[in-house]
Amino acid sequence: MKTQHNILNVHSIESFGTHDGPGVRMVIFLQGCKLKCLYCHNPDTIDTAGGKSYPIEELVEMAVKMKPYFGKKGGVTVSGGEPLLQSKALIPFFKRLKEEDIHTNIDTNGRLLNHFTEELLDEYADLVMLDIKHMTEAGYEFITGQRNKETTFNFAKHREASGKKMWLRYVLIPEITNTPELLHAMGEYFKDYKTIEKIEIQPYHKLGIHKWESLGWDYELKHARENTREELDAAVAILKNYFKEVKVN
Repeated sequence: MKTQHNILNVHSIESFGTHDGPGVRMVIFLQGCKLKCLYCHNPDTIDTAGGKSYPIEELVEMAVKMKPYFGKKGGVTVSGGEPLLQSKALIPFFKRLKEEDIHTNIDTNGRLLNHFTEELLDEYADLVMLDIKHMTEAGYEFITGQRNKETTFNFAKHREASGKKMWLRYVLIPEITNTPELLHAMGEYFKDYKTIEKIEIQPYHKLGIHKWESLGWDYELKHARENTREELDAAVAILKNYFKEVKVN
């Protein structure tokens, strides 16, 4: 019998993802997000009313069939949207994946930290990729449309306390998130974290503009420019002072 506890609301599935965690991965983009980031390249995942229902066991079967391609590092990543909106259903899903010896990863904005999320993080998530939007409250609200950036940092503190692995992700937008002051501030904040294996820099791009337009939404960052090679190199040089590994995606 299908219930909300064994159903995930899915936007789309990528079979051979190579930029969503270690190794080759099955990436499940879940539907729904409470943020509306100005640079979102998947704005069609924001509406919680969209998506397609998938029984958990069907997704597990898909993952098991892909195990030969995962190798030693690969596995399943849930992204979105914001996957932790469905953390209650992700618990049995990740539990089944662990029974099949499949690596699990969550790509999240860190806005949610309830008892379902904590159980998922502490018991079943091998890796968390945490999106850092901005280091100031004003900047966070400008980018996401929501207040209280501290929710993300409280999430990071919880993961650090668990001792389990975490990666950071940061979208680099000239003059908005890519300033020496902000990069140093992020480094100083996280420099003593033991669980952070790397930080991934996501260079700003405009590949999602057509999706915004198809939804009838105004893309407010259309005048923002992409980073130069020199700017990317400078950002990496700063962050290498604080993190074990800095990768540009």
